[in-house]
Amino acid sequence: MANTETALKEATTIQGAIGAALVDYTSGMALGTIGGGKELDLTVAAAGNTDVVRAKVRTMEMLGLQEDIEDILITLGTQYHLIRLLTGRGKAGLFLYLALDKNNSNLAMARHQLKKIEAELEV
Repeated sequence: MANTETALKEATTIQGAIGAALVDYTSGMALGTIGGGKELDLTVAAAGNTDVVRAKVRTMEMLGLQEDIEDILITLGTQYHLIRLLTGRGKAGLFLYLALDKNNSNLAMARHQLKKIEAELEV
């Protein structure tokens, strides 16, 4: 089982990773961040993506969809932003956020690796 720091370090080993965060979407606060920099403020990204997650959860409730969100993908000109909602005991209300360099990443592999990190994460 991995703690937050270990999980985020592992996320940055994903090919093309720019930065990663573990976020509480009930508060919008990042529980941990790694990477980022001038081009990507992970604290701002955590808060902004919280609004994206909340909107999607509300929309699914209004539609009566009884499914779990696995992940949300935002595609930019040069980046992918991947949001993986966590499931399981003690993980409700949390998501992993991963920003990737679009030209240096494999989106399918990144999704697979983020799912593995989620499974090993102990919050």
